Amino acid sequence: MPTLNLVLVEPEIPQNTGNIARTCAATGARLHIVKPMGFAIDDRKLKRAGLDYWHLLDLTYYDDLDDFFEKNKGGKFFLFSTKGRNIHSDAEFPDNCFLLFGKETKGLPEHILMKYPESTLRIPMIDEARSLNLSNSVAIAAYEVLRQWGYPELQNQGELHRHRWSEVLS
Repeated sequence: MPTLNLVLVEPEIPQNTGNIARTCAATGARLHIVKPMGFAIDDRKLKRAGLDYWHLLDLTYYDDLDDFFEKNKGGKFFLFSTKGRNIHSDAEFPDNCFLLFGKETKGLPEHILMKYPESTLRIPMIDEARSLNLSNSVAIAAYEVLRQWGYPELQNQGELHRHRWSEVLS
């Protein structure tokens, strides 16, 4: 199975991180968290948002961005930002790529965006909107990558249970 790496740089809101952890667990993506964080990892809100999916997570922590880039040398990095000039769905995502997302209040540091201008991506939105919620942005980006890869090893079809529907309709 191809590997998708979702990277949160200095996340501030525990519910967002919990929602993202749940997205990672449901898709098999690896979660990377770059410190400092704006909350303690045992925060109740974080656990509640992730519900009972924590055992499915492949989670790695880094002391700072230098530590992250040092430990992932040679990686293919895609940076998500409202400052991006390229549309996220136009990018081609290779196996083992890293999708980076900045903190809720400031996004990714500009010096990092300037280092990777061709792989700084934007999710389109109207001019008047400042930004999307972090957990929504991560989900949009993750599912675009997975769509391009053909949703590897993900369950692609659900099943209706006729007996339940007949009870509801009666």
